[in-house]
Order: sequence, then C-alpha cells, then structure tokens
Amino acid sequence: MRFDMVPQPPAVGARPRDGRGYPVPAITPWEGGEPQFALTDHARSADCARRRLCSVCGTPMPAGPVWRVIGPAETAAVAEALAAGRPYRNLAPTPEGPGHRACMLYASMVCPYLARPNARRGLSAAAPDEATAHVLRGAVRGGTGAVVGFAEYEHAVTATQVLFRFLDLVEFRPHESADVHLDELRAEIDRTAGGQPPGR
Repeated sequence: MRFDMVPQPPAVGARPRDGRGYPVPAITPWEGGEPQFALTDHARSADCARRRLCSVCGTPMPAGPVWRVIGPAETAAVAEALAAGRPYRNLAPTPEGPGHRACMLYASMVCPYLARPNARRGLSAAAPDEATAHVLRGAVRGGTGAVVGFAEYEHAVTATQVLFRFLDLVEFRPHESADVHLDELRAEIDRTAGGQPPGR
C-alpha cells in the first residue's frame, strides 16, 4: 500500500514532510534541509523521553500504556512467552522510543523497513554500539514484526544515547506485512478523535 493511502493520525498530518511527502517523525534529525530517517536525534529523543512525548508525532502521551514497533527477534520472544502462558519480560534497553497507539500503527505501515519483511535499511546507525549494532545499512527486517503496547516505560539519558525499557505487555499485534493493521488504524483514529482511550 502506498504511504499516501494510509490514514494519518491528525498529529502526524501536522508534522513537517520530506520532498516525497513523508511525514518526518519527531526524533528524526535533519541535515542540509533533509530528514535522515534511519537515524535518531539525541536531543529530540531525550526531550521526548523526559516530557513523555510520542517519538512519532511529538505530542504528549497520556498516562497509561505506550506503544512501539518491534522486529522479528522480539516478536518471536513475545509470541513464545504468550504461547507458554508466561508474562513477557525483556529488560534489554533499546534506543527506540514509545508513542501513541495510532502513531505506531501508522509507522508500522508507512516506514518501508517496518512494513515489509523484505525491506532493507537505507543507512547504518551513526555510532553503532551494543544497543544499535543491528542498525546496519542493507539489513533486511525479515520475519514477523509487531505493534506492541506496554503499561509503562523507563528511560535513561546519557551524553551519547537515550535508552528505553518497556514494562508489562498489554497488547501484541504481529504482522508480516503491516497492511493487516489498516482497519485497526482507522478505528483507533476514530476512537481518539472521539476522546476515547486507546483500544486494545
């Protein structure tokens, strides 16, 4: 599905855009007037973490659950825990911040790397370390991804990175192709426009 056919949460629609019309996430750095989609701006990410702002749209997240999009390894771990009737606990930190449910459903469908299993990353992380070693140019997402909700997040801001941990799984929506989230994205936009809490 083309990105311009995916319904946008209103706050995403208000974001700056690149030359193709893609909305630019709140944590994306700019260089020479162009957004660097595969990278994360430290100051912007730290601001979102400290002020509880969505990493996609940059507006406040209410108290309660937060969402993120995860890759195949974590998706498999969540599925395995749920199938065994165990709570999912992954205390490994990640540089990928949380967001609103609608924003993460949207991001899963619009970001080519998140949306399709055969998509490849366009850029590597600026300074790869243990938390970002997987962010390599040409890396294929592969497998099944998911949009997941957690009851809460914790964060740590250092001089060089912002790291997050997510606690207490509340929703698990796996996908191979993220187009399967289209109806739920539409419903979530309608729910939040009507002042209702995020659906689960």
